[in-house]
Amino acid sequence: MSQAPRWGAIQIPRNYWIRNEMTDLFEQTTINGMTLDNRFVRSATWEGMANNDLTVSPRLIDLMVELSEGGVGLIITGLTSVTKDGTGTPWALGIYNDTYIPGLTKMTEAVHESNGKIMVQLAHHGVQGNPQITGEQLIGPSVIPAISGEGPACRAMIDADIQRIVKAFGEAGYRAKQAGFDGIQLHGAHGYLLCEFLSPYFNKRTDEYGGSIENRARFVLEVYQSVRDAVGSDYPITIKLNSEDFLENGLTVDEMLQVASMLETQGIDAIELSGGTTMALLIGNPNASWGRVEKTEVYYREAIKRLRGEVGVPLILVGGIRSYEVAEQLVKDGLTDYIALSRPLIREPNLINRWKSGDTRKSECISDNACIMVGMEGKGIQCVHI
Repeated sequence: MSQAPRWGAIQIPRNYWIRNEMTDLFEQTTINGMTLDNRFVRSATWEGMANNDLTVSPRLIDLMVELSEGGVGLIITGLTSVTKDGTGTPWALGIYNDTYIPGLTKMTEAVHESNGKIMVQLAHHGVQGNPQITGEQLIGPSVIPAISGEGPACRAMIDADIQRIVKAFGEAGYRAKQAGFDGIQLHGAHGYLLCEFLSPYFNKRTDEYGGSIENRARFVLEVYQSVRDAVGSDYPITIKLNSEDFLENGLTVDEMLQVASMLETQGIDAIELSGGTTMALLIGNPNASWGRVEKTEVYYREAIKRLRGEVGVPLILVGGIRSYEVAEQLVKDGLTDYIALSRPLIREPNLINRWKSGDTRKSECISDNACIMVGMEGKGIQCVHI
């Protein structure tokens, strides 16, 4: 396992991060060579706008340009499948063979022409996949019972599956760089495959990939290294992690902190903190998902405080942030380096420009998840209240 350079007589860690006591949401920053014009990130969001074959559509390109022109410093795409059997959401993106590169290149070029920056989120759905889409049996770290209680939802991955998917992440990372993305985010949250390996709720393995948190993190670290080997040391790789799963016997904050430290040691360039599972939405418990409907802001405040004390890499915080003043205070207090938004940018793609202009009224998003329901109808994710 490779190590990031550590402090020494003349060495400076690659992820060394200088934080000013007084910060500005609209100051320029850099993550491993990627320069961003402000501290606002469009958190990875399923758009429901790709073509049926998982290729980029004109409508999806238009949305990315709209977000870029709306002022957000960094766009992260919706989850993009690294294997066919890792697909699970309709009208999402794929990157598991070279046929996807031309469309993805058109998208990155359009964003760059509008002076924006864009990362791709690489993912495998794991047990949250959809066999009706893939035509294949779902896989996960262990046999997981179906929500209906009728038989298993997936089969347990064997060593050959693990090796195949680790390799697929690296190949997808190489395609992402070819397509012109400014960096990569690994989806290690929300109950998808990387998250499933980390979580004792999903991971019941008794081999070297199960049991202790060091073993449960092994797959994630191997995926990271596969991508790093494919793209090189001077290309940003970030990860989205759950603060906790909000499941009985799920990943805890203490374990998340250990995983984050392992990733920092291995060389991760930034960590985005989220929480919950998409599965919780499906079973009618949104407040155990990333898409909470409660009206409080900053869902993971206590977890980000603890994470800030454990790692030195740049942090990105998502979850319930709706107010400019709240975002500003989070950064000034040093709890996070970047503010990530999802549903507020569905409601107002121009929100960052509005705030920058001096109109710092709270986002008009009411967090009712109606936008997701419209997306699942095939209309593309959109706010129904406009």
